[in-house]
Amino acid sequence: MDTLYIVMPAYNEEENIRDTLDEWYPVVESHNENGRSRLVIVNDGSKDRTFRIMQEFSETHPLFVPLTKKNGGHGSAVMYAYDYAVRHGADWIFQTDSDGQTDPGEFEGFWKDRNDFDAIIGNRTHRGDGRVRAFVEKVVCMLVRLYFGVRVPDANAPFRLMKAKKVGQYLSKLRPDYNLPNIMMTVYFVYYKNKVEFRPISFKPRKKGKNSVNVKMITRTGRQAVKDFARLKKEI
Repeated sequence: MDTLYIVMPAYNEEENIRDTLDEWYPVVESHNENGRSRLVIVNDGSKDRTFRIMQEFSETHPLFVPLTKKNGGHGSAVMYAYDYAVRHGADWIFQTDSDGQTDPGEFEGFWKDRNDFDAIIGNRTHRGDGRVRAFVEKVVCMLVRLYFGVRVPDANAPFRLMKAKKVGQYLSKLRPDYNLPNIMMTVYFVYYKNKVEFRPISFKPRKKGKNSVNVKMITRTGRQAVKDFARLKKEI
């Protein structure tokens, strides 16, 4: 019986976090045959009531683990979550975000086919978060192909099921505060010729709360990404 860890980062999601917990907790609950599966959310230094809501939920939901850390950005929170899952004995790690844009109903198909792959990664064929974000993803995929010779349809999708042993192996190649871990996880899984499938998923518009990502942040992240890709290419 496989141990599943569903992991998410959260930052200032007080308007979404309760709905997210209500939607995803039954998923981990239904895949807890051995009693060790968990839903883990890492609060990345939120300034609102996100973590308090998480703590309250954990009081009546024993499979939920609320974690918190100093603010370091989405990537560092994802890295923190991956490391926690690996260290606590996960067999499989499923990562998504806590903003309500992904559909828990699409998880089951990934889980059912897990033994055929090392990773099943979402492909956001239709995006509800706007043309700018879709364009950015196209640029990311172009850069991934240019620097690493890897062709992928969606490098950064926050809807992915991965073997924990592989995640642990690839985590060791990245800094704990690396800001684009999912992109590099995708690169590593494909570059090292693991069995990977990219599967179409839905991606809804954000219903509540404010998106912390803006054009200025995207530009700054993009410049840093180019520098990091050049360095990581030498180390691969």
